Amino acid sequence: MKLQFAMDTLTTEAALELAAAAAPHVDILELGTPLIKSAGLSAVTAVKAAHPDKIVFADLKTMDAGELEADIAFAAGADLVTVLGSAGDSTIAGAVKAAKKHGKGIVVDLIGVQDKPKRAQEVVALGVEFVEMHAGLDEQAEEGFTFSTLLRDGEASGVPFSVAGGINASTIASVQKSGAQVAVAGGAIYGAPDVGAAAAELRAAIV
Repeated sequence: MKLQFAMDTLTTEAALELAAAAAPHVDILELGTPLIKSAGLSAVTAVKAAHPDKIVFADLKTMDAGELEADIAFAAGADLVTVLGSAGDSTIAGAVKAAKKHGKGIVVDLIGVQDKPKRAQEVVALGVEFVEMHAGLDEQAEEGFTFSTLLRDGEASGVPFSVAGGINASTIASVQKSGAQVAVAGGAIYGAPDVGAAAAELRAAIV
């Protein structure tokens, strides 16, 4: 199972600092949506230039103009780009077309999708690399949210998936047990006093 570090900071400088600390322990460096909205796609270029050996994940959360938005992100240095699962099939197919042109991949983020297993199967059939079983920060704060729901949805989908939504050192083993290809950690790493140590702890929990 790969470890993905979601950097939800707001400046390229902060992202480069976080990436430098965590890179020895993670496989995928994710530029979060707030970071890309704040700093632009130049942040993607900067992170890829600093870490050419890492998979760089641009969390665009595209909802329309799939081919165009994916194309400009891949041109900027992204290896993986997200499209929302609630987007239309034509938007996802357009993004996949751009990915094939660049030799890169599309990930469909299922945040906000009610029937995640069903939509996961539909979008994988459109050619995406994998889906992300994702509970956002707002959903995690809602009463009744349970992390196990994401794992059950991933298992039920029967397709390649990642899990994002409050992963930490105590939950990452259950993510691996669920069969996820990728565990996505954000706050557990960037919110820690020692970013490198936190990333190393998560890496050590993956068997």
